Amino acid sequence: MNSVILVDDQPITNFITRKLLQVEGINIPISDFTNPVLALEQILKQKEQNDVIFLDLNMPEMSGWDFLDKLVENNYTPKIVILTSSTSNLDKEKASEYDFVTDYIIKPLSQNKISELCSKHCK
Repeated sequence: MNSVILVDDQPITNFITRKLLQVEGINIPISDFTNPVLALEQILKQKEQNDVIFLDLNMPEMSGWDFLDKLVENNYTPKIVILTSSTSNLDKEKASEYDFVTDYIIKPLSQNKISELCSKHCK
């Protein structure tokens, strides 16, 4: 993993995720965006294949689903962790249709959840 990118329209969610990653000992660059359009532009410009992106689904400028579709359109499929408040089984099923979505986490993120994620992605 080269970097972590946080995409959530709520700054507090990005702050909490960043702090939990730091507590877990993640010492790689962490970028955060509250505007998914700007995040997408930056991500597609860099196209780092070893990025892990934490992505919210419900955002005003662009939904997480639109974000995922744009990644597919641009043939860029990094590891995506959906971090959302949606408990909908339909959303979980839809997320599983994207091969590069590795996890679906319901907010709030906890230290236990971040430890589990790091055991999968931080090697």
